[in-house]
Amino acid sequence: MAEDRMKQPRRGPGRPREERVTGAVLDAVIELVAESGMSALTMDAVAARAGVSKPAMYRRWSTKQDLVIAAAESRIGPLSVPDMGDFRAELQAVLTARAEAYRQPGVGRLLAGVIGAAAEAEAEPGAYRAYTARVMSETRHLLERGVARGDVRPDVDLAAAATLVAASLVFRMVGEQQEPDEALVASVVELISRAVAVSP
Repeated sequence: MAEDRMKQPRRGPGRPREERVTGAVLDAVIELVAESGMSALTMDAVAARAGVSKPAMYRRWSTKQDLVIAAAESRIGPLSVPDMGDFRAELQAVLTARAEAYRQPGVGRLLAGVIGAAAEAEAEPGAYRAYTARVMSETRHLLERGVARGDVRPDVDLAAAATLVAASLVFRMVGEQQEPDEALVASVVELISRAVAVSP
């Protein structure tokens, strides 16, 4: 039996270790920003908090901007809502999921930091635009599906409507410093639905 054991190949670190490192680093980013703001976020500080080496981090994220966007996307990323046969119900599902994500510890401060970092002179705007497009993609999809189904007007500016949906929760949290709650979700669903719905 000892001989059989010796013949078995050793298992490498594989994906589980990769996922542990990634999770530890992104959690460390959220924690540091929540505790001390974006000014405390350095690659050294993240590596120390996560218990990983800086080379391991740089293999995954070549810049701090990449790391911040990855951390934001780990908490506020793309989502998918099934066809419920009704735009209002689907919008309710999207906004409810987003509000729950925004209420996670540290996410409000992180998102404020992402918005601020995007305005910095050295920022690469394309990376932030790509992240925003991914986050908003399902709202655009719901609107397009609503047009195809016939409960959203075909003349609606879909880009503007999607921006209004996203901005309502983000501004409540970052600008007004309040958590987006069920009452806000219900109001936004009502207002957007009235604005885009096909007249009976």
